[in-house]
Amino acid sequence: MFASTLLMTVSFVGATYAAPLTPLRRAVSQIAATELSGFAPTTQFARAAYCPIDELQDWSCGEACDALADFTPTLVDIVGYWPSEDAVVVVHEGTDPLQFESVLTDIDALKDTLDPTLFPGVGGDVLVHNGFSDQHALTASTILAEVNSLMAAHGTSNLTLAGHSLGGALAELDSLFFALNIPSARIKARTYGTPRVGNLAFAELIDSMVPDFLRINNEDDLIPIVPGRGLGFSHPQGETHILGPGNAVACPGNDDAVDDQCQIKSVPNIFVGNILNHLGPYEGIYIGTIFCT
Repeated sequence: MFASTLLMTVSFVGATYAAPLTPLRRAVSQIAATELSGFAPTTQFARAAYCPIDELQDWSCGEACDALADFTPTLVDIVGYWPSEDAVVVVHEGTDPLQFESVLTDIDALKDTLDPTLFPGVGGDVLVHNGFSDQHALTASTILAEVNSLMAAHGTSNLTLAGHSLGGALAELDSLFFALNIPSARIKARTYGTPRVGNLAFAELIDSMVPDFLRINNEDDLIPIVPGRGLGFSHPQGETHILGPGNAVACPGNDDAVDDQCQIKSVPNIFVGNILNHLGPYEGIYIGTIFCT
């Protein structure tokens, strides 16, 4: 796919259109250590999603499963019930970061409208990366039925969504999908190293319908800055940027923060990013196939 040519082209496009037309200077806020440590369970869920199916079925995937010992899976992709939080949980597996980068930096990446049967009432101005929406559609109906069944069985409306990399993109789509299809659900979404999923209209729809949404970026990870804003993509609000162990900031806005501590300023293009930061550590926890131990 002439990857090197594509990377150079996208870098140029991103550099040309990286800054919003009217940037607003809004202060970042330091995240307390207690809040950072509170991310650990969803980080472990995102980590567990990379483990072999047989280990997930009986919840014997090592450290991640041990950290969430009372969780009971009922479907893989991971869907199940988590008594500690009285919540139904949905988690999607991610993908190899090097392969993922080549897909996300493709200048031919297409945006498309969302399937109205899965996302009822969403307008035609809302566009998402068609690779993500196609992947999400493969399991959306099955997972929705399971979530409804578990909520009824356990008498809860709490729904926790998590994922890393591609899994984070799917969790972001899930957050809107469940908000539309189960309006009574109390949704908490936590994504890790998530790429841009859709356009600004999509990001603003997430903002309005999923107030408890956080996307957690680690240091100089380059995946969160692709696909480029010059290609019409934008993140929702909720950026948490880990700067180092025990040190993270909350960045304001829809992917338009101008503070040097926020991702689009600290990683202005893919050439200054570090793909290894995509794997972690997220407050001491690494995520990826090789960390399923």
